[in-house]
Amino acid sequence: MRVVISAGGTGGHIYPALAIINKIKEREPNSEFLYIGTHNRMEKDIVPKEGIPFKSIEVYGFDRKNLFRNFKVVKCLLKAQKQCKKWIKEFNPDVVIGVGGYVTVPVLKAASKLKYKTFLHEQNSVAGKANLYLAPYVDLIGVSFKSSMSSFPKDKTIFTGNPCSEDALKKIPMEKSELGLDPNKKLVLIVMGSLGASSVNDILKDTLPLVEQKPYQFLYVTGKNSYDEISKLKFPSNVKVVPYIDNMTRIMKRTDLIVTRAGASTLSEVIALQIPSILIPSPYVPNNHQFKNAMDLVNENAAFLIEEKNLTKDKLINTIDDIMTSSAKQKEMRQNLTKLGVSNSATIIYDNIQKLIEGKR
Repeated sequence: MRVVISAGGTGGHIYPALAIINKIKEREPNSEFLYIGTHNRMEKDIVPKEGIPFKSIEVYGFDRKNLFRNFKVVKCLLKAQKQCKKWIKEFNPDVVIGVGGYVTVPVLKAASKLKYKTFLHEQNSVAGKANLYLAPYVDLIGVSFKSSMSSFPKDKTIFTGNPCSEDALKKIPMEKSELGLDPNKKLVLIVMGSLGASSVNDILKDTLPLVEQKPYQFLYVTGKNSYDEISKLKFPSNVKVVPYIDNMTRIMKRTDLIVTRAGASTLSEVIALQIPSILIPSPYVPNNHQFKNAMDLVNENAAFLIEEKNLTKDKLINTIDDIMTSSAKQKEMRQNLTKLGVSNSATIIYDNIQKLIEGKR
């Protein structure tokens, strides 16, 4: 299979794209890929390290506050679409896949105009603007949450789940000792994303010094931006502080409770691995989509929610204690997570792409 794939801006788009690539490689080892991403976001560093051919375009999202800047946005979009047409024609793919982010707009628009087969994937429960714009132009759309199916044309939208879930299940668990943790103690993992969340970190700095007497241990992933400052603080011996963990899923498989944001890829892993969670959605994302992602779990009694505006050290400690001291609550959450999961999401996506290529969809 020859595949052009595009996703960008955040790990929530990039890692599902890589999961789709990994599944295609597994099924068809001789497949060839071309990844088109932005010139100045995460994908320019992540994708080439995976050995995937990468081309970049200069493209930006629309700016509501500075309308004059949008003249440049439109100019870049038109230039990028022209460039994508050239690359797609040269590569001549069987399918062109978009996995979120404004970078996908010129890629899929170009593919549509050239009459190539196209597949779009939406990770969040609230559909992104780029995906909503592209929906009329693509052949098939996959969604991670059933709640977002109504946002897209019914006749070409399928429920696939998030492909990161299948990747998560395949990961080899990390031994706690690799991170200097006690193999025999239960683990609370606190992670607010690769760059961290300064507002939540401020509360955690006051919270974690109070957990010394707890019978479980804490792994606090600060994010790279906050580590230098936070690592200078004094924490109890049952608190381990690190800036970032590659292949976070591996330690998640040893985790008894996770305190995290509510990005779609993270939640897909929480669901797949059936980890009890306390979700603190970021209020700084478009359309408050993390809150709505979280509510898909909370409404099924599969997670606890604390909105950032209501977050205090006492509320956080009490909620952690309530869960960690109740095996019944943990069991209920895990059972309810099983109802939400799609354990073979990447396979579902691959199978439907294959049908699309063969003209069976």
